[in-house]
Amino acid sequence: MFQATRRRLAIWYTAVTAILLLLFATGVYLYVRSTLVERIDDTLNHVVEVVERSLVIEPVNFQSHQLRVNIEASFRNNADNNEDDRIDLEWFSPTGELQWSTFSEPLNIPIHGNHLGETVRLSSMGGWGDSELLLRQVTHRVEMGRQVLGYLRVSHPWFEVTKPSRLLIFDLALGTGLMVISVAASGWFLSGKAMEPVGESYQRLKQFTADASHELRSPIALIQTNVQVALTDLDSEMSSISDYRQQLKLIERLTQRLGRLVNDLLFLARQDSGISQDVFSLCPLDALLIEVVEELQILAKEKEINLSLNLVDSPLELEPTLQENWLNVMGNWDELVRLFTNLIGNALQYTPNQGNVDVELQRLSGNRYGGAYLQIKVSDTGVGIPSESLPRLFDRFYRVDPARSHQGQESKKSTTGSGLGLAIAQAIVEHHQGQILVDSVVGKGTTFTVILPVMV
Repeated sequence: MFQATRRRLAIWYTAVTAILLLLFATGVYLYVRSTLVERIDDTLNHVVEVVERSLVIEPVNFQSHQLRVNIEASFRNNADNNEDDRIDLEWFSPTGELQWSTFSEPLNIPIHGNHLGETVRLSSMGGWGDSELLLRQVTHRVEMGRQVLGYLRVSHPWFEVTKPSRLLIFDLALGTGLMVISVAASGWFLSGKAMEPVGESYQRLKQFTADASHELRSPIALIQTNVQVALTDLDSEMSSISDYRQQLKLIERLTQRLGRLVNDLLFLARQDSGISQDVFSLCPLDALLIEVVEELQILAKEKEINLSLNLVDSPLELEPTLQENWLNVMGNWDELVRLFTNLIGNALQYTPNQGNVDVELQRLSGNRYGGAYLQIKVSDTGVGIPSESLPRLFDRFYRVDPARSHQGQESKKSTTGSGLGLAIAQAIVEHHQGQILVDSVVGKGTTFTVILPVMV
């Protein structure tokens, strides 16, 4: 599928570029050709002016006012001079009869005035040695007062245009072809680069769909199995009410687990789509962390873990207003509660009995994060995370080695194991324009650092 899309993109790149190059080449050819034609016409008109000034005009006789052109005196020097320039001259009488020409054979082309120039096609002429000849001609009517003395026609071979035009066509075709080939290769390369993030997103979507299907299938299968067992026992009339109650409680726990998983997926989908329209308000982060730590103290006491909270106070010399808002951020209270509940809950889950989980909140300032920010660290003395697992730690449904969570039955009861907790934590931090970092040493513990910008 991606190769076909890449192929279509490359074809589109090449086709659009080829059309643009073809239009450009056509424009260049027409411009150069028209320039060559204009140059020849200018040359012919200049020859007409020069020859017209050199004409010897004399009266027919002494009693008449009629004038005529002395052909021998006017054109005796033009035959040799014009031959080198391949410009031929013809002189016609006022009635259109050919009287003088530099051509070896008459052209048999009727006379009509054309100062702009015209192109004529001739049959074989022995003097030129070509089977077919094209000429560019300018015809000028010579007048003296109201009397027409004759017509002067100047001709130039058309190959002065066709020869460079053919060479130009060859050069443009060669250049356009090489450019199209280069664009095709570049288009194939660039389309591959453009498809890389699409392919990666598609692979992540496939993996996400497979993981979500796996996570949903397990509780659904268990619910279906328990319902079937309950119906079978109901038909046999051998089960007691306590058995039904136990099965219903199990189904209730499974549906709650399934509901939490669906809610997590819905939350992440809303964050990804940007449709979340939560209104931020002023949140005292110290009070929020106190509340979260108090709620998780029960779990910490069950595992005999020392859970502590350290709030770094503000300097005493601050203004009362700034001191009051020292540990406040603009955010969504529920999302922040969920964020730190996930992080602290994970720390308790993966910390063995008699361990320590420390939560620290302080306000810092510096250029690294663009001004003042709150730093929240959640550190534990747990089993740690392998370095190869850190880059994928926030991927959805990603789990580190399952042996890492085998710290006792308490840890198994405290987690659903869906692999979405840290992905949700990252989404919440990014929603608050913050950053989450992790540092871990296997066998010593893990530290999660949350950076939240201060907007007050």
